Parts: sequence; C-alpha cells; structure tokens
Amino acid sequence: MSGLEILGFVAAILTTVCWLPQAFRTIRTKDTKSLSLVTQSIFTFGVGLWLIYGIMAGNAPIIFANSVTFILVALILAMKLRYG
Repeated sequence: MSGLEILGFVAAILTTVCWLPQAFRTIRTKDTKSLSLVTQSIFTFGVGLWLIYGIMAGNAPIIFANSVTFILVALILAMKLRYG
C-alpha cells in the first residue's frame, strides 16, 4: 500500500467516524428537529455520488469512506423523514 493510499484511508476513517455520534444519538433519541431536511438530503445525495465515483474510479479509500458514510447519513435522513 502506497503512502498516498494510507493517507486516503486515514482521511476516510476520520471523516466517516465523525458521523457515528450523530447517527447513534439520532437512533437513540429519535430527535431530528434540529437537523435540516434540505441539508441532510443534499449531503446524502452527494455522498451517494462520491460512492459511485469511487466505484467507477476503483479508489478503495473513497469506496470505503462513502459506503459507510452513506449508510449513516441515509439512516439519519430516513429518521428525519419519519420523525420530522
């Protein structure tokens, strides 16, 4: 693994892990009032596009980060739609 790939995986891990507290809190409390539906929707769509890009480019760090992040932010978006 090259230094560039290691850098990519470290960045991927950090930017993915930062969503865990929000996802866990949202799941636990079901409180989504303070979350913007527009922002969450656009972000989820953007992460989905990054995932598609990573798959098409064959870039493992991008695929890893955006696969996990997409699941987390899509879950938050689903809870926002359900609980308001």
